[in-house]
Amino acid sequence: MSERQGGCMCGAVRFRVAQAPATFGACHCEMCRRWTGSAFLATTVAEDALSWEGEAQIRTLQSSDWAERAWCKRCGSILYFRFTDGPRAQDGTIDLSVGLFDDLSGMEFTSEIYIDHKPAAYAYAGERKRLTRNEALARFGLPGDAQ
Repeated sequence: MSERQGGCMCGAVRFRVAQAPATFGACHCEMCRRWTGSAFLATTVAEDALSWEGEAQIRTLQSSDWAERAWCKRCGSILYFRFTDGPRAQDGTIDLSVGLFDDLSGMEFTSEIYIDHKPAAYAYAGERKRLTRNEALARFGLPGDAQ
């Protein structure tokens, strides 16, 4: 882990992660596809290792019974996904969009979730851990009927 920084497209929101992971993953769920126009590529970071500049520009939406999503209100850049219910809501982490980082050098694409919801029109090259919707919900400690 090493320090990384980044920000939104317009620069109104900037961040620094003191201990950024070297891995990231993709979510292919319907909400992430609608939110991003494709899969949501993110890395899980500890909130206490994350510092923000321009927090007044951050807007959030409770997008399901168990999660919220955030974006820059000026340019619309996707910032993060955070669990608000279930075990992950208590672990002090958020899933930060890797597209925000100034430099992705050394980061490795290691996982995909909701792989059974991925459209057939695209696929990422390479081998990595892939979980179905039900496998991902079980990993997050959420019931199979969670929306």
